[in-house]
Amino acid sequence: MKHDTVTPRFARWLMVGTVALGATACATSTPRLDANMGVAVREARAVQTLNPQASEQNRDPVLGIDGKAASEAQRRYVDSFKAPPKTFEIINIGGAITGD
Repeated sequence: MKHDTVTPRFARWLMVGTVALGATACATSTPRLDANMGVAVREARAVQTLNPQASEQNRDPVLGIDGKAASEAQRRYVDSFKAPPKTFEIINIGGAITGD
C-alpha cells in the first residue's frame, strides 16, 4: 500500500468533517452583540441633537421666502452645475513682474 495517496473513504470523511465544521462556525450565536446592535449610532445621534422635540413643538412655517422664490432658487442652483463657471484673469496690481 502506498502512503502518498489519499483513499476515497478518507477523502469522503475529510469532506464531511470540513462541511460540518463550516456549518457550526457559521451557526454560532452572538446574543450579546445582537442585543446591542446600533446602540452606538443611537447614542451618537442623541448627543448631537440639540432639541429632540423641535419638530413637535414648532409647527410654524419658515418665514422670509415664498414658494415661487424658493422654486426659482432651487432651479438656479441646479442650473449652476450644468456649465462650469467662467474663468477670469488676475491682474497683478502694485507689483512688478520681473523676468530679466
